[in-house]
Amino acid sequence: MTDAHSNPKQAAELVAELKASGALDELFSRIDSGEVELTGDGGLVPALIKETLERGLQAEMTSHLGYAKDDREAKATANSRNGSSAKTVASEVGDIEIAVPRDRDGSFTPRLVPKGSRRLGGLDDMIISLYAGGMTIRDIQHHLVSTIGTELSHETISTITDAVLEAVMDWQNRPLEEFYPVIYLDAIRVKVRDNGHVRSKAAHIAVGVDMDGIKHVLGIWVQNTEGASFWAHVCAELANRGVRDVLIVCCDGLTGLPEAIEATWPDSLVQTCVVHLIRAANRFVAYGDRKAVSKGLKAIYAAANEDTALQALTEFAESPLGQKYPSAVAVWENAWDRFTPFLQFPPEVRRVIYTTNSIESLNYQLRKVTKNRSQFPTDDSVVKLLWLAICNIEDKRAREREKERGKPGPRKASGRLVEGQITTNWKQALAQLAVAYPDRINRNF
Repeated sequence: MTDAHSNPKQAAELVAELKASGALDELFSRIDSGEVELTGDGGLVPALIKETLERGLQAEMTSHLGYAKDDREAKATANSRNGSSAKTVASEVGDIEIAVPRDRDGSFTPRLVPKGSRRLGGLDDMIISLYAGGMTIRDIQHHLVSTIGTELSHETISTITDAVLEAVMDWQNRPLEEFYPVIYLDAIRVKVRDNGHVRSKAAHIAVGVDMDGIKHVLGIWVQNTEGASFWAHVCAELANRGVRDVLIVCCDGLTGLPEAIEATWPDSLVQTCVVHLIRAANRFVAYGDRKAVSKGLKAIYAAANEDTALQALTEFAESPLGQKYPSAVAVWENAWDRFTPFLQFPPEVRRVIYTTNSIESLNYQLRKVTKNRSQFPTDDSVVKLLWLAICNIEDKRAREREKERGKPGPRKASGRLVEGQITTNWKQALAQLAVAYPDRINRNF
């Protein structure tokens, strides 16, 4: 447990002073010999926390009563100390039994360890961090017992993680920018219990690129209905949160999305992700042929214009590979109207909307977190875990970048997956978008 206003530097300096004075030598010797354990039942750290808490509680009681514990003049006051009661609190270093002082009229309300509280604050933070890292509630229970000897029920751990739901809802409902040049949409599959049945659902994540090229996660939606009605709800929510215009929406040919986009933002362009098309085309291709098929398809999406691309598709369809895998040809034919807008842009813009990789890199991390869950109890639990995981990923990236700050040479830590990283070649892409959409770009500068 740390005080909100404590200074880590001052604490480190105090320890250094004690070490230099030799005051810690005997303690270190007893630790080295095994005579003193640092953690666990009877450990030094839990004992120090116990003494600190009890001293603080006694100070609170003195402030409450207005006199010190051994003050003889206390007999003249209406209220007085009345012994103590034992209480066990869970902490990051194990269970700690403390003596909580009482007063005769029962008016003392401790703040350091509030009434009804059975955990110190740092333990809650640890549990939320473990949960965000992908551990299930059962995993967390086992981890706490095996590492610090603290047993918490399934309900208690669930309650701790549910405490973030209010923050999640604030984030999910926060106001957004009026204009995003590009929005990426992609999804990961999760299993959710729904009315007694386990259903496979898509958790969709939207990342918007603002005028400065900075990426922002706009929201997380778990698909509980199919097609157009679901996307109409998502687009309406984004519009209600302030989004008035979007130039390009890059997605994976999601059913009902183009119609929902066009109904909400009539001037927006829906672009099917080229990488998703390549993957879909290779779905039924033998492993040994995939490299050749992908190479043959490159002439389509690298074409200078739609006519050249159509010629390349025709040539691929008539080639031995095209004849062997007609399903690969059909993927491009079926998506043609949503693929061809890509071809009207110069290379700088094509590189931005070529793929939803900006969001897929995030989804890769999120899939690692969700893979331990055979199923989720509710849609809200999916959103809660994904939000916590995004925060966890961001914090980790920020710490890595901070460590490398000022070091010579290129940074090894990758840029933020979301919120903070500027889209590659954004200035050049924005200049080209300004040529294609002069009124809408200039209006939002």
